[in-house]
Amino acid sequence: MHFINHLFCIKKRTILSLTIGLLVIGCRQSIFEKGPGFALQEGDMLFQDLDCGPLCDAVEKVTTGYHGADFSHVGIVAKDDSGNFVVVEALTNGVEVTPLQTFLDRSFDVKHRPKVVVGRLKQHYRCLIPLAIKEALALKGKPYDKVFVINNEAYYCSELIYEIFLRANDGNPVFTLRPMTFNDPDTRATFPVWREYFSELGVSIPEGEIGINPGSISCSPVLTIIHQYGIPKGWRKKDPNGT
Repeated sequence: MHFINHLFCIKKRTILSLTIGLLVIGCRQSIFEKGPGFALQEGDMLFQDLDCGPLCDAVEKVTTGYHGADFSHVGIVAKDDSGNFVVVEALTNGVEVTPLQTFLDRSFDVKHRPKVVVGRLKQHYRCLIPLAIKEALALKGKPYDKVFVINNEAYYCSELIYEIFLRANDGNPVFTLRPMTFNDPDTRATFPVWREYFSELGVSIPEGEIGINPGSISCSPVLTIIHQYGIPKGWRKKDPNGT
């Protein structure tokens, strides 16, 4: 049976490749995870509206998430050796494994609910999840990608998601890279916080270089937003085209 499932997954991954080529309370966890119609699963993606100051504000202003949400972070759900949910993510300390409740407790809406929305891969793509999680755990301890450059053995949050599914899908991208911008859309000038940030690193601003962000992943056609723990900034019931 395992061999049959493996062959079926390979077939689906081949179809996927062709398609892309063409185209803080303990009880709170129970309330949200086991609420009516929702149960968290391995491979779910948690999109988060972090309150981390000017850098997060700059990220959110130039990216649009699902239903207009201001997402500045994303991680993927896995289970530890005891069967507890954890989140594999890339933060400033690098790629790490974080207890689910710690992840949820980072930022809250006005009703003190985690500003986190859950995305789940569509059925056609879920065979990639076990290998993607394995790849994510193998990258634990890798450094944070401070300069936001693809393929440099360091990872920022959405780059980690992109990379693990790229590897799980035999080098064929599941999510889409796009040119990045560090400019304020209102003034078309570089955000002061980014000028200072890259100046301290001693590197040029990678304006126009390809990359990826949590907002664009949340809008990807390969996944469905299935649950919201709380309400992120910018969230509206319908997006501009009414869907």
